[in-house]
Amino acid sequence: MGNCQICPRRCNIDRTKGVGFCKESDTLRISRAALHFWEEPVISGTKGSGTVFFCGCNLGCIFCQNREISTAENNGVAVTPARLREIFDKLISEGAHNINLVTPTHYAHILSGVLERPLAVPVVWNSSAYENPDTLKLLQDKVQIFLPDLKFCDDESAEKLAGAPGYFTVAKKAIDTMIKMQPETKIIDGIMQKGVIVRHLVLPGHIQNTKRAIDLFAARYKGAALFSLMFQYTPVNGLPPPLNRRVNRSEYDAVMDYLYQKNVEDGFVQELSSAKEEYIPPFDCTGI
Repeated sequence: MGNCQICPRRCNIDRTKGVGFCKESDTLRISRAALHFWEEPVISGTKGSGTVFFCGCNLGCIFCQNREISTAENNGVAVTPARLREIFDKLISEGAHNINLVTPTHYAHILSGVLERPLAVPVVWNSSAYENPDTLKLLQDKVQIFLPDLKFCDDESAEKLAGAPGYFTVAKKAIDTMIKMQPETKIIDGIMQKGVIVRHLVLPGHIQNTKRAIDLFAARYKGAALFSLMFQYTPVNGLPPPLNRRVNRSEYDAVMDYLYQKNVEDGFVQELSSAKEEYIPPFDCTGI
């Protein structure tokens, strides 16, 4: 692959010999592969989403709920591309509605090859949206559903909370690319087959960030994608206020009022009660 230019950080590291910002080398590492029932209803359905959690991440979110696998080297289990394909097939045999790749960006160059031969179910690209358009284009005709999490809508918050320079500009271009690659939203019998769902996780004390995310979706993506507003934020230990608490009722009501004002109706909204630890699965190498 040469020196790594996969994500916007462009570490320029030879990952055959070392690791980049993502903490990963050129070897696939995963921490869990199992049916998952906590995604949007059109993703999880009744049988579950065949979810594969990759180790490492090209963001550095201080509030990361998956920090157990995202911030340290040599977590999870190393697998070959052939073994990963076997894992996909096993999840499909268990009834998975799709194969859901979580935090896959830094492995895009490998996954493109793994997905060269089509699967029997849709592939979901479940990412942070901190991605290069050229990298996403490696997935043309190989990924049917894009599930980007639009985390930050101002660069100050992105820099402070995730160490991600220029995140907002990068994410807009990435989501634009995803919609161009998969412009059709197709749902059959309640299960998504094609399309884009733009996610946004509401953070406590950062309601203006959420309002800007709603503004962006309403102005730029409404009609071309679905919107998923998530209230499942669960604080990890050691965070400063206000990130050391959950979203409160007044914040929830303010966001819902704003969503109504902007007439964003196509998509999904979690209840405030969704902020539970059960949304964070055990990264115990299940299914590997």
